[in-house]
Amino acid sequence: MTLWTPDSWRALPALQQPHYNDQAQLLTIEEQLRQQPPLVFADEVSQLRRQLADAAQGKAFLLQGGDCAETFADFSSAGIRDLFKVLMQMAVVLTYAGRKPVIKVGRLAGQFAKPRSADTEVREGIELPSFRGDSVNGVEFTAAARAADPERMLQAYHQSTATLNLVRAFAQGGLADLHQVNDWILSFVRGNPGCDQYLQLAHQIKDALAFMEVCGITSETSSALRSTTLFTSHEALLLNYEQALTRQDSTSGQWFDCSAHMLWVGERTRQLDGAHIEFLRGIANPVGVKISNAIAADDLLRLVDILNPENEAGRLTLISRMGADKTEQFLPALAKRIADEGRQVVWSCDPMHGNTVKAANGYKTRSFDHIMLEIEQFFAVLSACGQHAGGLHLEMTGAHVTECVGGAYHVSEEDLASCYQTQCDPRLNAQQVLELSFKVAELIKS
Repeated sequence: MTLWTPDSWRALPALQQPHYNDQAQLLTIEEQLRQQPPLVFADEVSQLRRQLADAAQGKAFLLQGGDCAETFADFSSAGIRDLFKVLMQMAVVLTYAGRKPVIKVGRLAGQFAKPRSADTEVREGIELPSFRGDSVNGVEFTAAARAADPERMLQAYHQSTATLNLVRAFAQGGLADLHQVNDWILSFVRGNPGCDQYLQLAHQIKDALAFMEVCGITSETSSALRSTTLFTSHEALLLNYEQALTRQDSTSGQWFDCSAHMLWVGERTRQLDGAHIEFLRGIANPVGVKISNAIAADDLLRLVDILNPENEAGRLTLISRMGADKTEQFLPALAKRIADEGRQVVWSCDPMHGNTVKAANGYKTRSFDHIMLEIEQFFAVLSACGQHAGGLHLEMTGAHVTECVGGAYHVSEEDLASCYQTQCDPRLNAQQVLELSFKVAELIKS
C-alpha cells in the first residue's frame, strides 16, 4: 500500500463523480469548506467506534436509518423530529427485547448525494445529466438545474450543521425520555391493525419503567432515562466534499472525516483499486461497505484487509444488500469465509436495495414482506455461520408516506400515488418501521 494522504484518492479512478464545468469555482468551494468548523468531533467518532466493537462481538446492535436522500426543499424541524422519534421507538423495542444496547445512527446531516445507474437521462428525446442529489444538481429536468454546481456542497454543509444542532437538542432536551417514547409505542400498537400481539411487549416496557420509578430511578434522577446519543452517517460519495472536511486530530495524529461519525461506500464505488476505498482506508472513522451477491469471497477478504488491516473490532461494518431472493444462496459463503479467517466485522443487513421493483403503475417500490424475509434470512445465515447479526440499515422516514407496499395497513400498489414523496428510492413509513422493529425484536430474542 502506498502512503495515504487526504488527497491520495485523486490519483485513482473515481466513479460516480459529477462533472463540474468550472474547475476554478470548485477549488474555491473546496477551500471554503476547509475553513468551516467540523460537523463532528474526534471523541464522538471514537465513542461510536467503541460501541461498534461491542456490536462486532454480539454485545450491542446497530440501528442505522433515515432518508434515501436528504433534500433542500423538504428540510424542516418537524421532519427531523419525526425521524428522531421513530428511531427512538425502534431502539427502545429492540433494546428491551434483545437485552443489549442499541447503537443509533441516522442517515442524516450529510446524505445529499446519490449514485446513479446512468450518467444521463432521456425524456421525450431530450438527454440531460442524471439527478445525483441536491448536493450536486437539481431534480428539475432542465439543462440549468441538471448542471453540477459546487455551490450546492456548501449549502449541504450548512443544512447539515442545522440538522445536527437540532438532533443534539432533541437527544439532550427531553424528546428522548423513555417514558415519552414508550407512550408513543403504546399509541402505535393500540392504533395499528393486526399488531395486538405486540401489545404485551409494550406493556412489559411500561411495567419496567414503573418498577424503576418505585426504586427511585426516574427521568429526574437518571440522565440515561431522559437523554441519548444519535450518531450521523452518510455515503462517502462526493470525495471533494469529504476531503475538504477531513481534519487531523492534534492529540492522536489520526485523520478524521468530520462530515459524519460514520461513512460508508456503496456497491457501485467499492473497487479495490478505486478512489473511494483509497480515501476510506486512511480515515479513523468507522466505515461501512455495501456488498451484494456480485462480490467473490476472495475480493471481500481483500477489501476487509485494506479497510481494516489491524483487524480492529468496530472499525468495519459489512452491509449485506442482496435481496430476499439471493441472501440464502450467496451470503453463507461470504460469512463463512470471514468467520474462518477470523476477521472482526459488524454484520449489518440492508434489506431495501435488493428488493426494489417497479410497480405496474410505474412507481418504484419495495415489499414489506420481502424486506422482512431478507432480514429473517440474514439472521439465520449469520447464526449458522457462527457470526453475529449485528445491525440493520434502513431507508425510512417518520412521515406517513406510501412508497413501500404491505405492512399492517396493507399499502397496495394502487395506494402508492396517494403520498409518494421520495426523489430517489422508496422508504418505509413510520408505521412500517415500527411494525418491523417488533418483528426484528422477536428474531433477536430467539
